[in-house]
Amino acid sequence: MSSTLPAVPDSGQPAAARRRHGWLRQGLLLVLAMGCGVLVANNPFRPSSDNPDATARGYLRFKEILSYVDRDYADSVDTEGLADYAVVQMLEKLDPHSVYIPARDRDKADAFLQSDFDGIGVEFNLFRDTVTVVAPLSGGPADQAGVLPGDQILTIANRRVSGARLSTARLSELLRGPRGSSVTMELRRRGLGRTLALTIPRSRISNSSIDAAYLVDDKTGYIKVSRFASNTYDEFKVALIDLRRQGMSRLVLDLRGNPGGYLDRATRLTDEFIGGSRKIVYTDGKGEQYDSQTYARVAGEFEQGALVVLVDEGSASAAEVVAGALQDHDRAILVGRRTFGKGLVQQPISLSDGGELRLTIARYYTPAGRSIQKPYGASYAEYSQELAGRSARGELASADSNRFAKELRFRTDHGRTVYGGGGIMPDVFVPRDTLAHSAYFTKLLSHGVARAFALSFYQSHKAELEGLRFEQFNATFRISDAQLVSLAAQAAQDGITTDVAAVRRCAPLLRNQLKAYIARSAYGPVAYYTVLREQDPELQRALHAVGDSTAQLALLGK
Repeated sequence: MSSTLPAVPDSGQPAAARRRHGWLRQGLLLVLAMGCGVLVANNPFRPSSDNPDATARGYLRFKEILSYVDRDYADSVDTEGLADYAVVQMLEKLDPHSVYIPARDRDKADAFLQSDFDGIGVEFNLFRDTVTVVAPLSGGPADQAGVLPGDQILTIANRRVSGARLSTARLSELLRGPRGSSVTMELRRRGLGRTLALTIPRSRISNSSIDAAYLVDDKTGYIKVSRFASNTYDEFKVALIDLRRQGMSRLVLDLRGNPGGYLDRATRLTDEFIGGSRKIVYTDGKGEQYDSQTYARVAGEFEQGALVVLVDEGSASAAEVVAGALQDHDRAILVGRRTFGKGLVQQPISLSDGGELRLTIARYYTPAGRSIQKPYGASYAEYSQELAGRSARGELASADSNRFAKELRFRTDHGRTVYGGGGIMPDVFVPRDTLAHSAYFTKLLSHGVARAFALSFYQSHKAELEGLRFEQFNATFRISDAQLVSLAAQAAQDGITTDVAAVRRCAPLLRNQLKAYIARSAYGPVAYYTVLREQDPELQRALHAVGDSTAQLALLGK
């Protein structure tokens, strides 16, 4: 049986015209083919040399399926969103720290490690959907424009932000902008019958990673490093030299809650404490191209003198590199709890769409050979719950609950036993303060109630506080029982159910935290940390250890 193709209707064009259109069509096809050839030639896809066929098949399979979904699926689909989702799921199969960052999120992802930004320089608190200034940066644009602690920001750039249910991140975006530009703000100030309209120029604002650096006593220095950003080492070196100039001969380095950052800043900081050319860290990856060894190489500012490092379950990555090196070389006593256990090295790879792939290429090892990375577990969800599992097993409450495999035993320079298998276990264990992590106390802080209460108190008593030196304030000021009742009532209005028994249990911590917030507004960040020290069991233990020369020698095996 034969079939007949349907006749093509005659367009009525002359044969010569049809031939010209045919040549044009062939020319267009040739140009398109050449363009496709250029795209293929510039395609960054390179099959793996170890397994090229499987890599190529997977690449083509994904491309084919996405094309069919885009073309034939019953409903309209966001193919870019689907591709992002697939990439995220694929990377989670590898390890918990290999990530894809879309182009739109790169600036946000990088901001954490930047040492400065363009803005007006103001720290704020969001309470009951009202933006309240905690403190303007000294000498910054907001400070020079007359912004005061306790001022409430009603509008930014003529946009109402009070009651607008904006996130802290979104508010920060509104306040930041290119240097030289200006932002208009409407403020409400206690005791003033009208609102204030200000136009504040933006400028470069320092984003310091050294939260505090001061002398606790005539000999003991304290430095808190919040992260390892681009300027961390330079800031740290300045702080260290300044404390040495003031007579510091022993130091407490606080790395609690430090999530890491740039490795080279961390190793340079470590080099300030380690003499000679001893190893600080090494990495081991697939093939020699990702293997590296980093050694001490300069005469450090503090290679002698008692050193205690504070760590906890929030200390990760580069912070663990510092702690591990100092412990392996018996240079410092570590105080606190086992660190997070993030020992994977990510290499940032810029992608053609403007996004970035941060791909794990190696693992960190301490000088003694300990792997910092903890086990991944069966899934990303299991990995993300690992810290909660530590708490359930009692590891945050008792040193004996932290169990290590005997085959992962290592020795420090002086023969002390340390363990690998994930995180760095400190020499002196301090259990987590259960009251500081209780549900009621945590809600008061996370909802901004405690800070709002302290700001209100500061505004009401500003004149009295300005008449006191910090030393007088610290020695005599105390939050009363009536003020704690008032705080609980304010919290209840914000939806935090009053728990009289919880308030009673947390009373010493609440008094100290409120006093610290008031001190921050009246006297600055050093005053804040000085007050907090009184109710900080880990820091108190560290100060005891750094001042006990006999304990230092015993613990360090000297």
